[in-house]
Amino acid sequence: MTANLDATFAALADPTRRAILARLAKGEASVNELAAPFDMSLPAISKHLKVLERAGLIIRGRDAQFRPCRMETAPLEAAQEWIEKHRKAWEDRLDRLGDYLDKLQKEKEKEKSDVRRKK
Repeated sequence: MTANLDATFAALADPTRRAILARLAKGEASVNELAAPFDMSLPAISKHLKVLERAGLIIRGRDAQFRPCRMETAPLEAAQEWIEKHRKAWEDRLDRLGDYLDKLQKEKEKEKSDVRRKK
């Protein structure tokens, strides 16, 4: 699981690969269609596709000369689950910190009130 997540996050770290995935979220596309919006060579796009393929984020088919690419969502779902688990833990910690800070603020206000009453 960790190796898969590492590969997913490494693949998602590059903006070109994220843009390719965003395009594939709309549906299957050829390498030429995926390369069209980028100012880079087909071999460079092919390298990005290989990274995405190794991470399991895309699947490349074969239909004679046509090699359609399509997005595979399972690795993204695993990454989302991991993020959600850690987001929940951080939210819980931040909630506890907020409660503690509220408690300190109330204690400080009480001390100020006590000092004013003594004057």
